[in-house]
Amino acid sequence: MSEANNGSIRDYDAYPELSLCIAGEWLSAVGRRTGIVYNPATGESLGEFPFAGEADIESAIKAVAQGFSDWSSESLMTRYDMLHRVATLLLERSERIARLITLELGKPLQESQQEVVTAAGMFRWAAEESRRNYGRTIPSRDNNIRASVERVPVGPVAGFSGWNAPLITPARKISGALGAGCSIVMKPAEKTPAVAQALMECILDAGIPGTVVSMVVGDPAAISRKLLSSPVIRLVTFTGSIEVGKLLTAHAAQSMKRTVMELGGHAPVIVFDDVDVQAVALAAAAAKFRNAGQICTSPTRFFIQEGIYDEFVAAFAKAAEAIIVGNGLDGDTTMGPLATEAGVKRITEMVDDAMNRGAKLVAGGERLFSSGNFFAPTVLSDVTDDSLAMIEEPFGPLALCTRFLECEEAIRRANQLEVGLAGYAFTNDSRRANQVRRQLEVGTLAINHFTASWPETPFGGYKDSGLGAEGGVEGLQAFQQLRFISEK
Repeated sequence: MSEANNGSIRDYDAYPELSLCIAGEWLSAVGRRTGIVYNPATGESLGEFPFAGEADIESAIKAVAQGFSDWSSESLMTRYDMLHRVATLLLERSERIARLITLELGKPLQESQQEVVTAAGMFRWAAEESRRNYGRTIPSRDNNIRASVERVPVGPVAGFSGWNAPLITPARKISGALGAGCSIVMKPAEKTPAVAQALMECILDAGIPGTVVSMVVGDPAAISRKLLSSPVIRLVTFTGSIEVGKLLTAHAAQSMKRTVMELGGHAPVIVFDDVDVQAVALAAAAAKFRNAGQICTSPTRFFIQEGIYDEFVAAFAKAAEAIIVGNGLDGDTTMGPLATEAGVKRITEMVDDAMNRGAKLVAGGERLFSSGNFFAPTVLSDVTDDSLAMIEEPFGPLALCTRFLECEEAIRRANQLEVGLAGYAFTNDSRRANQVRRQLEVGTLAINHFTASWPETPFGGYKDSGLGAEGGVEGLQAFQQLRFISEK
């Protein structure tokens, strides 16, 4: 494995003073409890973010109540133009925003730059799709009555996003809500508040009224309780852990709030023996170790057919060892740190557990450097299904390889978990591809490639991986409800 320079990069001039944003007003940390944002590549403090107090959250709720009334009655083309303007501003500011992503999350700058492009695409898609908010006319059994159905915005939204895609996830939720005609209170991750703040700046500078979008950070439990108990909030959209998602869903059900839940997965990859082994292994390494494996659709459980198993594992390990690990701001880095110290400890425990159960270490397996949350890109072979890492999502740079003989076996083992967000399969046999297509229990299936979603496609999971979908036309419709109208 190659290593980049892990020198201490202190670009504090690029890091802003952090604030809350409520009703278009920036509220500083003065007089408020604060938390610290750390650079995962160095362990150093980047800055402090203010905690939203109860009065702040009440102000945000009051603002989006008014904002919903104004935004939902705004002309379609005005909303369309503003959403496009957000996308334009994101691209114009991409260099600065990408740098913030890398400072707070650690991933390589080129990956951060692509995240900005994707987030901008989400706002463009939501703008365009808002123009196709079609209803329908129903043939009436009474010629004197006109019957129709229309889609209307559900109301003010509470959005909660994780840290691993600090721009994409808030952008997906905010753009979908605004495109549907809703207002939203957004609570981004406390690990990555400057990225969310940069997005808010683009939203306000695009001309979207301050009452339409508010941003609060602080104590996640206190914020969620306040938002979910408010009758003003009519929908909750959350990206995060299964445990927290279930708690929020149960709380939302008490007041019949709609929910959209993206709760992670543990993506299987089925590789059949009729593929170009070297090409698939190279693609697998690039996908697996992107963002240090901290992606909910990250390919992790590799089921490799017996006839190509040894060749695939060797090629996969070689590609993993060629990855350059270091600070994401270094130009030659291809994988940055994990976001947290806890993540490093968890991967270490999983590697030890798998090896104690008979797995073989073929690449990585160790912590790197004296500072920062770095762990080597790791490949294990002959991992047993009862290993901790095969049961619980590692959410880190850990790839698990195991053998299979027949297609039915691979699908059965891939489906044995109670999650089903994304899955992948590689084969040149249409019959095998069709069997995987019919039987693999995932919300997103990619065959012969590793791209799980685009702005124009729905994104959601089966089983414990969540409820509903984000992205695509389904993403806008998630923020709407149907209204049947009969007129005589």
